[in-house]
Amino acid sequence: MASSSSKHLETLLQHVGTADFDPDTGSAPVALPSMRTSTVRFRDLSALEDAQRRKGRGERAVTYGRMGMDTHIALEDAFKRLEGGEQAYLASSGLSAITLTFMAFLSAGDHALVSDNVYGPVRLLDQEVLRRMGMEITYFSPNREEIDGLVRPNTKLLYVESPGSLLFEMLDIPALARQAQRHKLVLAVDNTWGSGYIYQPLKLGAQVSVVAGTKYVGGHSDLMLGAVVTNDADIGMRLNKTQYAMGYSISADDAWLALRGVRTLPVRMAQHARHAMQVCTWLQARPEVARIYHPAWPSDAGHALWQRDCTGSNGMLAVALNLAPAQARRFVDALQLFGIGFSWGGYESLVQLVDAGTLKAHRYWDQDNTALVRLHIGLEAPEDIIADLAQALDAAKIEATGV
Repeated sequence: MASSSSKHLETLLQHVGTADFDPDTGSAPVALPSMRTSTVRFRDLSALEDAQRRKGRGERAVTYGRMGMDTHIALEDAFKRLEGGEQAYLASSGLSAITLTFMAFLSAGDHALVSDNVYGPVRLLDQEVLRRMGMEITYFSPNREEIDGLVRPNTKLLYVESPGSLLFEMLDIPALARQAQRHKLVLAVDNTWGSGYIYQPLKLGAQVSVVAGTKYVGGHSDLMLGAVVTNDADIGMRLNKTQYAMGYSISADDAWLALRGVRTLPVRMAQHARHAMQVCTWLQARPEVARIYHPAWPSDAGHALWQRDCTGSNGMLAVALNLAPAQARRFVDALQLFGIGFSWGGYESLVQLVDAGTLKAHRYWDQDNTALVRLHIGLEAPEDIIADLAQALDAAKIEATGV
């Protein structure tokens, strides 16, 4: 068996959270089984009391089924390996992991700074929940504004996403970490794009990394999952208490599916990245393309930060197209290999026509006279993906000329 001291994440991900050998038979399953339970039994009161004491100290001690047992613990260990963290807390979706983060570090009367490129539902969380609870959010553009002039006496949290979820804007996390430290703010980063494997914000100075395991960790578009990871013991205690108090839980079967996804994450993400680069190479020669948003692409504005801070890429990109609104709709509808949907990170190709109103909130957006299409490049043969994009662009031209 591989040693847990391996320096290679690919090796660690194949062996983290595996089942122990049965002491009687000397055998073990390759994949850890899904351990479902709502109730945990204890040998005697002393065992229960010991678990409660350890739980009170912030240790991973199970006293009730809501927090899960071996399958959940194995997945938490996998997230810790991926992110380079010491504590991991699971949630039922990416948005619930984001909610856990805000609720752990903000109270009524507190203020947070949030990058304007964040996942769209964060704004809904702000409008419908945080404001009602007396918390205030200021959105800012990290690559254009310094936080020094935005911090207030009641500012407690700096929450950003890198790269951003629509335009894949890379942020300078080490610089933001220095600013956050200077102002004694918790820096939390949505790392769904990197999912730990190709990007590790905790190693760049962030204190909290948030991941939607629904995406690349799951990898098969068949589960909902979130995780919050930290390498700070005090922050971990706050997350621990908030998670338990809010009743967060995920099913053992979803944890098992995510563990399955973790094993193949390295090869899947690398293949998505290779396909995306082939598509970018083809797109740059098309007259309809005004700009490609993909940090691994050499002409992307964030490419230097990507080279410095990332170890790879994935299948996500966005394209600004010189198409009228009706043409853009025709382009999307004409695609045959791309499903139309909001998620990404599964094996399949997906397309989203981004609403122009949504883009106005992103100061990184500077292509007002174009249509933005976000693409997830899947595991289909790239030649077929390119052919599909070509025929859809041709169909968009027909929409314009009527010929």
